[in-house]
Amino acid sequence: MLSIEIISVQPQMFRGFLEHSIVARAVGKGACEVKITDLRDFAHDRHRKVDDKPYGGGPGMLMACPPWFEAVEAALAADPPDAAPPARVVMTDPSGRRFDQRLAEEFSRERRIVFMCGHYEGFDERIRTLATDFVSIGDFVMTGGEIAAAAMADATVRLLPGVLGGGAAAVSGESFAHGGIVEAPQYTHPPSFRGMDVPEVLLSGDHARIEAWRRSEARRVTAERRPELLAGRAEP
Repeated sequence: MLSIEIISVQPQMFRGFLEHSIVARAVGKGACEVKITDLRDFAHDRHRKVDDKPYGGGPGMLMACPPWFEAVEAALAADPPDAAPPARVVMTDPSGRRFDQRLAEEFSRERRIVFMCGHYEGFDERIRTLATDFVSIGDFVMTGGEIAAAAMADATVRLLPGVLGGGAAAVSGESFAHGGIVEAPQYTHPPSFRGMDVPEVLLSGDHARIEAWRRSEARRVTAERRPELLAGRAEP
């Protein structure tokens, strides 16, 4: 079972995420467990302060070392001494590896993941020594890492066995599955709507033709909308 711990200065942001999402279903099925840890629980002053002014001047505040070291060390100490593989400690970081489906698949095979949510102007550089991974969800900056951590956790948890209806087939043909391209267009009832018809092949019942159409359409849509995904790929 995958164990996820998210350390944040805004734990309340995850309330709906844990109560009304696919993650809640996964937890209910026993496919994973999720713990939200308030970083301020590791502050030692009456204001529960976890940030400070940067040396050398500059705007904003930086997250300070002591609370983070204590929080991550406490998270790791909860593991049995012989636990294997070791937990992955993921820092949300604009300069990190870009999160994608391949990394979600990688995370879904882990035993334990601890997410460190950045905030303010970022982390004191020494806090980086706690992390095993540095991950970004895109080339933009947010006010905190909570949304990024929630996105990564959701993308990971939905891949766990038994979480989605339909078994392995529910995710095997999705966009980016196994490092692939985007999936083909999909349709449901009615067969005709405002002059737009479902492609005849999907109504044919010929599974071989349908599969060939889906492969062809997936490549066409990818070339049209995400051509960079086809760079260096051989024709099927």
